[in-house]
Amino acid sequence: MSVLDLSPQQGDEPSLTNMELSLNSSELFTAQCKRLLVETDKACKRMQEDDNKQLDRWIRDIQFVKKELELKLEEMTLEIDALVVLQGRVVNALEATKEPLRVTVLCLEERMNRFPSEKLHGGVDRELLKERDVIKGVASLLQRVVEQITEQIRLNRSAKYHLEQDLKEKSEAQCIDSSCALMTSHSINNLQRSKNTKTAAPSSAVTPKFWENISDINIAKAEHQKTSSLSLKVLVESVLEQTAADMQKQVQATTAAFQLHIQDVKNAKSQMEEKLPKILSEITSQQRIREDLQVAITENEQCLSLAQARLALRRQRPGKEQCYDAVQSQLLAEVQQLTANIRRLREEVARSEDVQKALVRCQLELQEHIEVKANALYIDEVICSQHREPIIIHSF
Repeated sequence: MSVLDLSPQQGDEPSLTNMELSLNSSELFTAQCKRLLVETDKACKRMQEDDNKQLDRWIRDIQFVKKELELKLEEMTLEIDALVVLQGRVVNALEATKEPLRVTVLCLEERMNRFPSEKLHGGVDRELLKERDVIKGVASLLQRVVEQITEQIRLNRSAKYHLEQDLKEKSEAQCIDSSCALMTSHSINNLQRSKNTKTAAPSSAVTPKFWENISDINIAKAEHQKTSSLSLKVLVESVLEQTAADMQKQVQATTAAFQLHIQDVKNAKSQMEEKLPKILSEITSQQRIREDLQVAITENEQCLSLAQARLALRRQRPGKEQCYDAVQSQLLAEVQQLTANIRRLREEVARSEDVQKALVRCQLELQEHIEVKANALYIDEVICSQHREPIIIHSF
């Protein structure tokens, strides 16, 4: 029976039974509240411990991922630095092709100043043209390599940027979760909280698997770019070695062609110079011979005049004395012989003049060829050699 069921008469008097019931009910309620307090306190502590364990585990996961990101970031930084250094080497190699190319073109232009008879497409011209093509090819290849390295550096820096952003966010998350792990109910008493505190769901919540995949993707991209960088470095080293070897080989071939051609020109010039004094000597000899022939002609003409004078004088003998004696016969034979001798001597003088003219033509032609060879020798041995002397192709 409850207190409300008592009659008015009974309600006016104190009821020990009702009091006892109220007391028991209060004691029971108090016990229940105490049990509830103990249970909620234990539950709260247990949940806080679970929260702390989860936070510690999550922080360790973040630290592990951060370590992976930091290692990969360091690798990418070193890889970028290595590519920048390699790019500098390629740029220097590209710059080193300009002077040899300029000298090669200059030598081709200088050799165009030779006499027409020397402008033959010989071994030197072939090697110079080949050298020009080789250097241009090397420069074009190195330019493409520079562009490839530049693009790879850009990709590496992009991968590095994503690693840095991921690492930055992981650091912020670790800092926040570490703060959460250190928080207690007493440490937040001074925080201004709204009366009706609600736990707002994150606007862009992700699953742990997706969270892990984000870093895995960034690390995988960085690893891919690192692999590409390593392959590119091997390729570039090979290109630098091969291009330097190609240029060295071609420069040596051109130099050898120059030396061979210079030696051939020197030999030809020496032979001409040796022959020139002989021709000059022969011209002088012809002049002396012709003078001797002229003297002989004069002497024979004098003898002829003497014989003719004697014949003319003997024709003045008396009629009966006009005897065809031995003297007359001798004088007539002498006139014929002297006339024939003079004719032959004059023919030889004419032949000597023709021979001398031919020798003079040979002299002029030889002197012209010597001048041509000297000009060619000066261009190749002096001008081109001076231009090419400083050109040394080092390993890139």
